[in-house]
Amino acid sequence: MSPQKKLRDRLSKNEILLAPGVYDAFGAMMGERAGFDALYLSGASIAYTRLGRPDIGLVTAEELTSVVGTIRERSSLPLIVDADTGFGNALNVQRTVKMLERNGASAIQLEDQSLPKRCGHLAGKTLVSAEEMNGKIKAALDARTDDDTVIIARTDAIAVEGYDKALERAQGYVEAGADVLFIEAFQDESQITTAIERFGGSIPQLVNMVEGGKTPLKPASELEEMGFSIVIYPGALVRVLAHAADQYFAHLKEHGTTKDYQQNMFDFDALNDLLGTAQMLEIGDKYKDGGD
Repeated sequence: MSPQKKLRDRLSKNEILLAPGVYDAFGAMMGERAGFDALYLSGASIAYTRLGRPDIGLVTAEELTSVVGTIRERSSLPLIVDADTGFGNALNVQRTVKMLERNGASAIQLEDQSLPKRCGHLAGKTLVSAEEMNGKIKAALDARTDDDTVIIARTDAIAVEGYDKALERAQGYVEAGADVLFIEAFQDESQITTAIERFGGSIPQLVNMVEGGKTPLKPASELEEMGFSIVIYPGALVRVLAHAADQYFAHLKEHGTTKDYQQNMFDFDALNDLLGTAQMLEIGDKYKDGGD
């Protein structure tokens, strides 16, 4: 079964899909090892780690596509890909969808921000018109080669036009044919409840949990009871690793050694066991003398 089909089947169940955010093949490997059913490729986390920059639209389509390919090489889990604005107009969206699908995306998320875009929980966002976004959604649907590839429509309108306008945009995105609806940056529980009541029966809804963001943090079990189908934690892994790296560098700078810090890390052998180094070398040895 393809990852796209696996994701479709998973979304047909009443159980919420918990998708941790990753930004490279190593994180994808670790997420799969932990037993998750799907992964979320965070554009923000790629900007943080690959560029050392904030999420303000600096990542290119080619950079994103390359990361998708390396993750797909390492993991067979369904991969939900944050494609930002689609990197331009409807024609750009179509090219983006084809590139990401070819490299292994199972779901492709598009948002209604204008360029330069920024993190959904930052102030100062701007939007394209609802009509333009409707066209982008239809363009994405027409461009996919596998009907099981999921198209996710995200609106950032709450912070720009207000909650009622955000719901109007969301209604249009549902009517345009989006497979999943993502209303970004709910500000309180009443907004969440209203959105679930309005759209819950017509389309699966995705909710974003950002530590320190606009939306109240809730466990997956409670979000499932509220009616959400997917919950993502897009940047949590980067925040965890940033904290760990900060402590590690401080220790190394002060002590000049990692001797007393080894309890906080995988040693050489443990990391190679995790990566499957011995198994890969064994495969290589099989072909060393002609593969007989």
